[in-house]
Amino acid sequence: MKIYNNLNISKNHKNSVIAIGNFDGIHSGHQKVIAQAKKKAKKNRLPFGLITFEPMPVMFFNSKIKNYRINSLLQKKIQLEKFRLDFLIIIKFNKLFSLLSAEQFIKRFIYSKIKSKYIFVSKNFKFGRKRKGNINTLKKFENIFRFKTIITSPLRNSKRIISSSLIRKKISLGKIEEANKLLSRPWCVKGKVIKGKRRGRKIGFPTCNIKLNDYIIPKLGVYSVIVKTNYFRKKGIANIGYRPTFNGQNLLLEVNIFGINKNLYNKEINVNFIRFIRSEKKFKDLEQLKKQIKIDIIQAKKNV
Repeated sequence: MKIYNNLNISKNHKNSVIAIGNFDGIHSGHQKVIAQAKKKAKKNRLPFGLITFEPMPVMFFNSKIKNYRINSLLQKKIQLEKFRLDFLIIIKFNKLFSLLSAEQFIKRFIYSKIKSKYIFVSKNFKFGRKRKGNINTLKKFENIFRFKTIITSPLRNSKRIISSSLIRKKISLGKIEEANKLLSRPWCVKGKVIKGKRRGRKIGFPTCNIKLNDYIIPKLGVYSVIVKTNYFRKKGIANIGYRPTFNGQNLLLEVNIFGINKNLYNKEINVNFIRFIRSEKKFKDLEQLKKQIKIDIIQAKKNV
């Protein structure tokens, strides 16, 4: 998969089939769209690619939104590799780009730079300055710029449309199993292990500490997890919260990896959330905390 961070598109990837969207999470609904667009490309012997935006527009327009993503940009790239796209275009969403009208976006990007033949978008797709462009705008310019718009129908689960918004809500409520079903894989936080105050090690439960950065914040508490690196795959238990027993102030993801007792500082790990165990709680003393952690570990081992 060729990744473009600019619009110097190779001739091999022009006259293509494209799908446009944020694709946050690459959930089962996105996977359906990708499969449909890929099928169209294969039938017409055309290259197939995706257009996405960085940062996500909602985060660009509202600087107060800090924790929103289901997946990081790197995770998005890794997931899309699995679908064997020909190319991925990552458009830098900045002030200049946000001022483009819907017509300018079609003319400058879709037509002049990419020369798309088929464009796959969702029914509620909005684009252009002040989000004035929609599927009707695309259809209006089909004949002028020689492309065909294909509106994808949403994928439903129990009568509800599968969407990134729904998955974010499930994660924030601690309904990880439901979120994972919609994603068709475990929700995963990817990050580098940072140095902490080594409190976990002092009480017999060493942890890897990871900042959440701009990931969506799950319900605070304890989870059963599976931790993956380039070197191992291990079960574990994770706590996401402020560590009230220690009067913590900063939000942190702490992971105790079963069977691993080595230094992982600055190593990148993937924490796959499997099941919510309990809410975060302040304990009277360390002995109570240690007793509860032992109970949590027993529960976590049953869940994964």
